[in-house]
Amino acid sequence: MTSTPPRRGSLRRHPGAAAVALATTALLAGCGSSGDQSDNPLDDKASGDTVVVGSNNFAESILLADIYGEALKAKGMKVTYKPNIGSRETTYGLLKNGSITVLPEYNGSLLAYLDKTAEQKSTEAVNAAVQGKLDPKLTLLQSSPAEDKDSVTVNAQTAKQYGLDPESTLADLKDAAPDLVIGGSPEFQTRHQGLVGLKSEYGLEFKSFKALDAGGPLTQAALKKNTVQAADLFTTDPTIIKEKFVVLQDPKNLFGFANVTPLVHKSGLPQEGVDALNAVSAKLTTKTLLDLDSQVQLENKDPLDVAKAWLKSAGLD
Repeated sequence: MTSTPPRRGSLRRHPGAAAVALATTALLAGCGSSGDQSDNPLDDKASGDTVVVGSNNFAESILLADIYGEALKAKGMKVTYKPNIGSRETTYGLLKNGSITVLPEYNGSLLAYLDKTAEQKSTEAVNAAVQGKLDPKLTLLQSSPAEDKDSVTVNAQTAKQYGLDPESTLADLKDAAPDLVIGGSPEFQTRHQGLVGLKSEYGLEFKSFKALDAGGPLTQAALKKNTVQAADLFTTDPTIIKEKFVVLQDPKNLFGFANVTPLVHKSGLPQEGVDALNAVSAKLTTKTLLDLDSQVQLENKDPLDVAKAWLKSAGLD
């Protein structure tokens, strides 16, 4: 099956990103660089230099950048932040020229940017394909289990009525689907990663489709008001926690892969930095990221404070 997730990096997903960015822009980090040496041949170039951690222009990317930056600082590296830069078209260029050292990325979305025709069959295959398309000065580190991607999500009322929970899959919706209205962006009705694929991969045929927006406020409101009973939402949308929505699992990976993955400029990060970011990836799950996003976007907590608290709780500070 071929899957091509949407590109990340747009304010359409997280309208609160601009406000978060204002709180984050002034945050510059500084501490002594690590005196430890390693076998990494890039260490000589990176030693004593500042690691620049960038982010795209939405709230989750800013939060992830803070997590990466603070994890690096905990290993004695000097870090500065360039938050809320813009879209992937901008940040990828800044990585290539070395203006940014580290950027939070989504592996499948990055592959779709580099090669629109690439198949996505597993996290490992996606990462291998990305590596083959990246500028030679760049590399991916280890992907986390955390994914921010499209999903079919049902509201609390529907979940209760049909006995659905967070372990339920899209296949479990087959008997209920004919009674349900599903909502999403207009293109969700005609694309494979939408109604077409839901029918061919899972046998789902819904009562009707309501055109809304791409996982934004219109979709969230319609699901909350039960105007639609199922909708296309992103898996780390804080509304899921606030409204007790239930995300249905996608074992056939209809919606592709969007694992949170550090993208780095090879010459700018020593081995201890690589190890620190890989340790973050090992502990970052979708559930965790959803909770952290909710703290920032629903509880209005400073993303840097949220990042520090999570790193401490995970033993990574």
